[in-house]
Amino acid sequence: MLRITTSALIRNYKSNLGKSISNLDLARTKVMTQRNFTKGYQDPTGAVRESALNWKYAKNQDYIDAIDDAQSFQNAQEDAITQINTQARYLSKQYGLEAMNGTNWTQDVRKTYAAAFREAMKSMTMSMNASYGDKFVFGGADGGHTPFELKTNDDGSTSLLYRGVDVSHPEEALKEKLDQMSREEVYTDLGFGLTLDEDGKVINSTAFNTSLPGINVVGYGMREDNPDISNNIIILAGQIADELEKEDFDVEKYRELLTAFDDTRGRLVDNLTTIGTRTNFLETTKSRLEDQQINLTEQFDNVVNVDMAEAITEFSWAQYAYNAALKIGTNILTPSFIDFMS
Repeated sequence: MLRITTSALIRNYKSNLGKSISNLDLARTKVMTQRNFTKGYQDPTGAVRESALNWKYAKNQDYIDAIDDAQSFQNAQEDAITQINTQARYLSKQYGLEAMNGTNWTQDVRKTYAAAFREAMKSMTMSMNASYGDKFVFGGADGGHTPFELKTNDDGSTSLLYRGVDVSHPEEALKEKLDQMSREEVYTDLGFGLTLDEDGKVINSTAFNTSLPGINVVGYGMREDNPDISNNIIILAGQIADELEKEDFDVEKYRELLTAFDDTRGRLVDNLTTIGTRTNFLETTKSRLEDQQINLTEQFDNVVNVDMAEAITEFSWAQYAYNAALKIGTNILTPSFIDFMS
């Protein structure tokens, strides 16, 4: 017959009471922290998954922030181009057509129109020097420096410089430099698996290009059909002003310049369309990343966070078990022979 001693009974009771206290503390902690675990050793697999999900969530948020930044950058580009396009359209449709009216061919009236075109040169240049944060939005790969500068030459003519290079009459070597600057790209990682080719250049399908060199917007070089007419809308405004100020006003030459001016204005509209396409792409990408963010949040919730109804039920049961254990403790010592001695 197995003999159970009082000391063994007490030792066993203390061990079970300790477990009951531990279970109660664990259940209480879950309710208070709303987490399935607070220490890695409590759920090693869950801890590893939590760390991975935290990293993915943070990285995904970085991509969303990058999209917001890229969109704001594009908004600044769009606003500037819209301002120039609005001004150029007004100059062309208002002053441009009025100046071709025979009643406005007096030199004084034409000088008024010329002043409007010259003022537009300054205004459009300032628009092309628009910035977002500490970057000039039309600076290409060199967004840290002012891209455009109107310069008055010794002969009184006006030149437009893009990053120090004359956009209308560059030497051949400088023309190649302008061509090179017009192809500059600045990439932002938006979560498409940014990859470099064997030459260390970004593969354009793995990142988003935020660059829009200003000379691609306002043009550069001279027209192929007429080397005397600039392909730059700002310089064209100056050439129109020059023609308007001449005593022997050539209406045909003026009409040719105005047609070229409208052609370059068409480039502004094309760039607005390009920005609109990029904006749609960014919005679609952001929507996908936000959906992924929600998915990661749900995964995190399943791994880390407790079901509060279940946790409270578990805590209530642990509290009941602990109270029952305490009550049993008062009856654990049965009466002995000593209790009956008087």
